[in-house]
Amino acid sequence: MKISIRRSRRAATAVALGAALALTATACGDDGSGAGGDKGEEGSGKGKIVFWDNNGGVRTDIWKEIIADFEKANPDIKVEYVGIASTEYQSKVDTALQGGGLPDVGGVGAAMIAGFSAQGALEPLDDRLGKSSLNGKLNEDMVKVLKASGGGDGTLYSIPTSANNGVLYYRTDLFKAAGLAEPTTWDAFYDAAEKLTDSKKNKFGYTIRGGSGSIAQALDAMYGQSGITSFWNGDKTTVNDPKNVAALEKYAALYKKVTPAADLNNDFTKMVAQWDSGTIGMLNHNLGSYQDHVKALGADKFRGIPQPTGPGGKRVQVSNPVDGLGLFKSSKNKEAAWKFIEFATSKAENSKFNEAAGQVPANNDAASDAWIQKSEPTKLAAQALTDGSTTIVQLPYYLPDWNTISKADNEPNFQKVLLGKMSAKEFLDTLAEQLNKAQEEWKQQSS
Repeated sequence: MKISIRRSRRAATAVALGAALALTATACGDDGSGAGGDKGEEGSGKGKIVFWDNNGGVRTDIWKEIIADFEKANPDIKVEYVGIASTEYQSKVDTALQGGGLPDVGGVGAAMIAGFSAQGALEPLDDRLGKSSLNGKLNEDMVKVLKASGGGDGTLYSIPTSANNGVLYYRTDLFKAAGLAEPTTWDAFYDAAEKLTDSKKNKFGYTIRGGSGSIAQALDAMYGQSGITSFWNGDKTTVNDPKNVAALEKYAALYKKVTPAADLNNDFTKMVAQWDSGTIGMLNHNLGSYQDHVKALGADKFRGIPQPTGPGGKRVQVSNPVDGLGLFKSSKNKEAAWKFIEFATSKAENSKFNEAAGQVPANNDAASDAWIQKSEPTKLAAQALTDGSTTIVQLPYYLPDWNTISKADNEPNFQKVLLGKMSAKEFLDTLAEQLNKAQEEWKQQSS
């Protein structure tokens, strides 16, 4: 199988760091034996399993509650929880794939599946799902997204837990005081961003994501404004279509004009905290930060609505990754690990998890629970995804290089665009060249 130069470089780096991080994993309670290529064992269905949370800190409390429920229902199984920050999770798994120390179960979202499965790290789950109590209970669209993300053969490597749709949060009190219309269109969004800004008083209309995770948010703004509904035109990406270039130019021009200068380096944690401080009008994030805003501002001072509509009143959004739980092939106790996955995505536990996270449940029975009607952003997001008002541009999570291209390779370049040191066209042409090459390699490997 042909392996790209980029992936080879990444693997080499992982090998060099493997021994050090394998020791870290062992210290967390794993025995360090699990590595890519290890076929593992079914095990006894009892004993200890290790679970890596791919959003540690943010989701630690709710996962510990679910684990306590599971251990009460399964007294013969103990789950060791290891919380890993979302920004560090990919590299930690990549390193453990080379040096050992993989967990039994881990968070495996759509954007991670192709890279992990290409290295033989994940257990196929189609048969297990077909024989389980979850069969027929999971949102079909979420399952399809995860299958499509696995490298092209339609294998299911992760059981969905939630969908985390993009949201435009805005301060209802500030909008009312300024006499502004709700930012349901991109025109209204730009108008509000300008009119709510008074930089001398440290008041800004918007906060833009310039640090880690910036590319997905920029793509959402681009496609939302351009109205382009497909990521590919044949085998060539549409990211550098002239309409997308114009959209990015307008969006990037917001930086320091209607946003704080600190936005250049802000990841989602810093961006959310900055918005919650109370002096910024609008924030693009996702459903996951809803509870943070409630705690900081109170539910009566803001709303979370679907992304603005663009040309002809159409709403176009890029796909936010579906999150899920994967079973690592190297597990020595796959039976117990699968019991945990099955339990965590059951109606009661999936509802509990998503109520805490403010996300759309993957379990269809959980999706009808009363709390969704009370959580307006989640309710509106679910409606937007099902009522025909929104077209989703599917990002190419199936490309093994997608995470590298959309993060390490281009986040520094996006910062250059914000600073005026690189044009939007040059940035998008560079991104397009990398994506087209990755797509070509993927097609050759799949044929």
